[in-house]
Amino acid sequence: MENVITTDIAVIGGGAAGITAAISAKQSAPSLNVIIAERLDRTGKKILVTGSGRCNLTNRSISAADYHGSLSYVMDIIRKTQNTEEFFRSLGVLCTADSEGRVYPYSRSAASVLSALRLKLKSLDIPEICGFKAETIEKTKNGYTIKSEDGRIIKCRRIIAACGGYASPANGTDGAALKMFREMGVKTAKICPAVAPLRVDPASVKGLKGVRVHGRVSAVSGDRVLKTEEGEIQFTENSISGICVFDLAYLFSEYEGKLSVKADLMPEYSEKQVISVLKEIKSGRNECTLEEFLNGLFVKNLAVYIMKKSVDIPLNEPVTRLNEKHLSKIAETVKNLSFKITGCSSWQNAQVTSGGIHASEIDASLCLKKDKGIYFAGEILDTDGKCGGYNLEWAWSSGMWAGRNCALSLLNMT
Repeated sequence: MENVITTDIAVIGGGAAGITAAISAKQSAPSLNVIIAERLDRTGKKILVTGSGRCNLTNRSISAADYHGSLSYVMDIIRKTQNTEEFFRSLGVLCTADSEGRVYPYSRSAASVLSALRLKLKSLDIPEICGFKAETIEKTKNGYTIKSEDGRIIKCRRIIAACGGYASPANGTDGAALKMFREMGVKTAKICPAVAPLRVDPASVKGLKGVRVHGRVSAVSGDRVLKTEEGEIQFTENSISGICVFDLAYLFSEYEGKLSVKADLMPEYSEKQVISVLKEIKSGRNECTLEEFLNGLFVKNLAVYIMKKSVDIPLNEPVTRLNEKHLSKIAETVKNLSFKITGCSSWQNAQVTSGGIHASEIDASLCLKKDKGIYFAGEILDTDGKCGGYNLEWAWSSGMWAGRNCALSLLNMT
């Protein structure tokens, strides 16, 4: 392999945003040479694990409210770029959607998506330079010199940085690129895991490991309800999880030390209606123990947990010990189960990075304001979305947008 590679456009990062940026740049300016520099031994590794291996490409219901961060024009970029389903159809990938609007390849296989993307790279003659971990970027008279950890060099006229953030380091994103740009004087927003489990005091979830329950969760700080989501809540020995919880995780960076999550385990019922249900159950279970009282309404471990939190009577006592006050307390627990959040999950368990290159550093074309030859796309930017195809949508759309604008900036010079 040559130690020095010369090209017009170098895309740093061979993930969803990087591959799309390279395709977009080449299609916008076929006369230009475009390469992808990927730190791992192959491109698209993170794509393979998206959507639990099924690749949740996008969502048919997307709005500005589905994204967080300093970038205010996310939806403008999504609207101005090619529709994601149409883009993949052009690559031979037929799409289908579930009842929640989540769009998947018809094959339900992330591998088939990556294969189609790489076939397109091949047809456009875009080389994939793997094992290239960018360490420094130097401005030169004619563009840039990118040096890798192993001594290889790329000389280029433009750069598209689609290097990801910190989430899922096993798949090539450990934050090294963000650190490199910070050292170059580029401002970044506060970084923390997003689309991730939330940590709690292990004592507060003792006995709940492995429990799954449908409910409504609300992120709360003081008396303020910050955000509410509904779905399956999952418990581990030291965290609460599930898609509905993932979609609250980005709030931890702003409300660290002041964030709680309240879970409503019967969202279809008012507290008064829950009391009525409990009275009905009690009338038919007078011979049962308190430990058995909620069996059938909740799985056993959760039923016992609720009873322990609600009444100060030994659970081997009969149900007849319960009075109106006890039933009201049980209903209150069911409707307002509260957990103090002590942290966000590790980067290994996070799907997305909250934070990144701050919007004040880039213009509407996703070009660095202080250096008009560097563009950004994907997770490296200060934008993160909900779970359900929103983050991949941003990767595809920002990649298309940055690739097009980067290529056109070179064409406009001639």
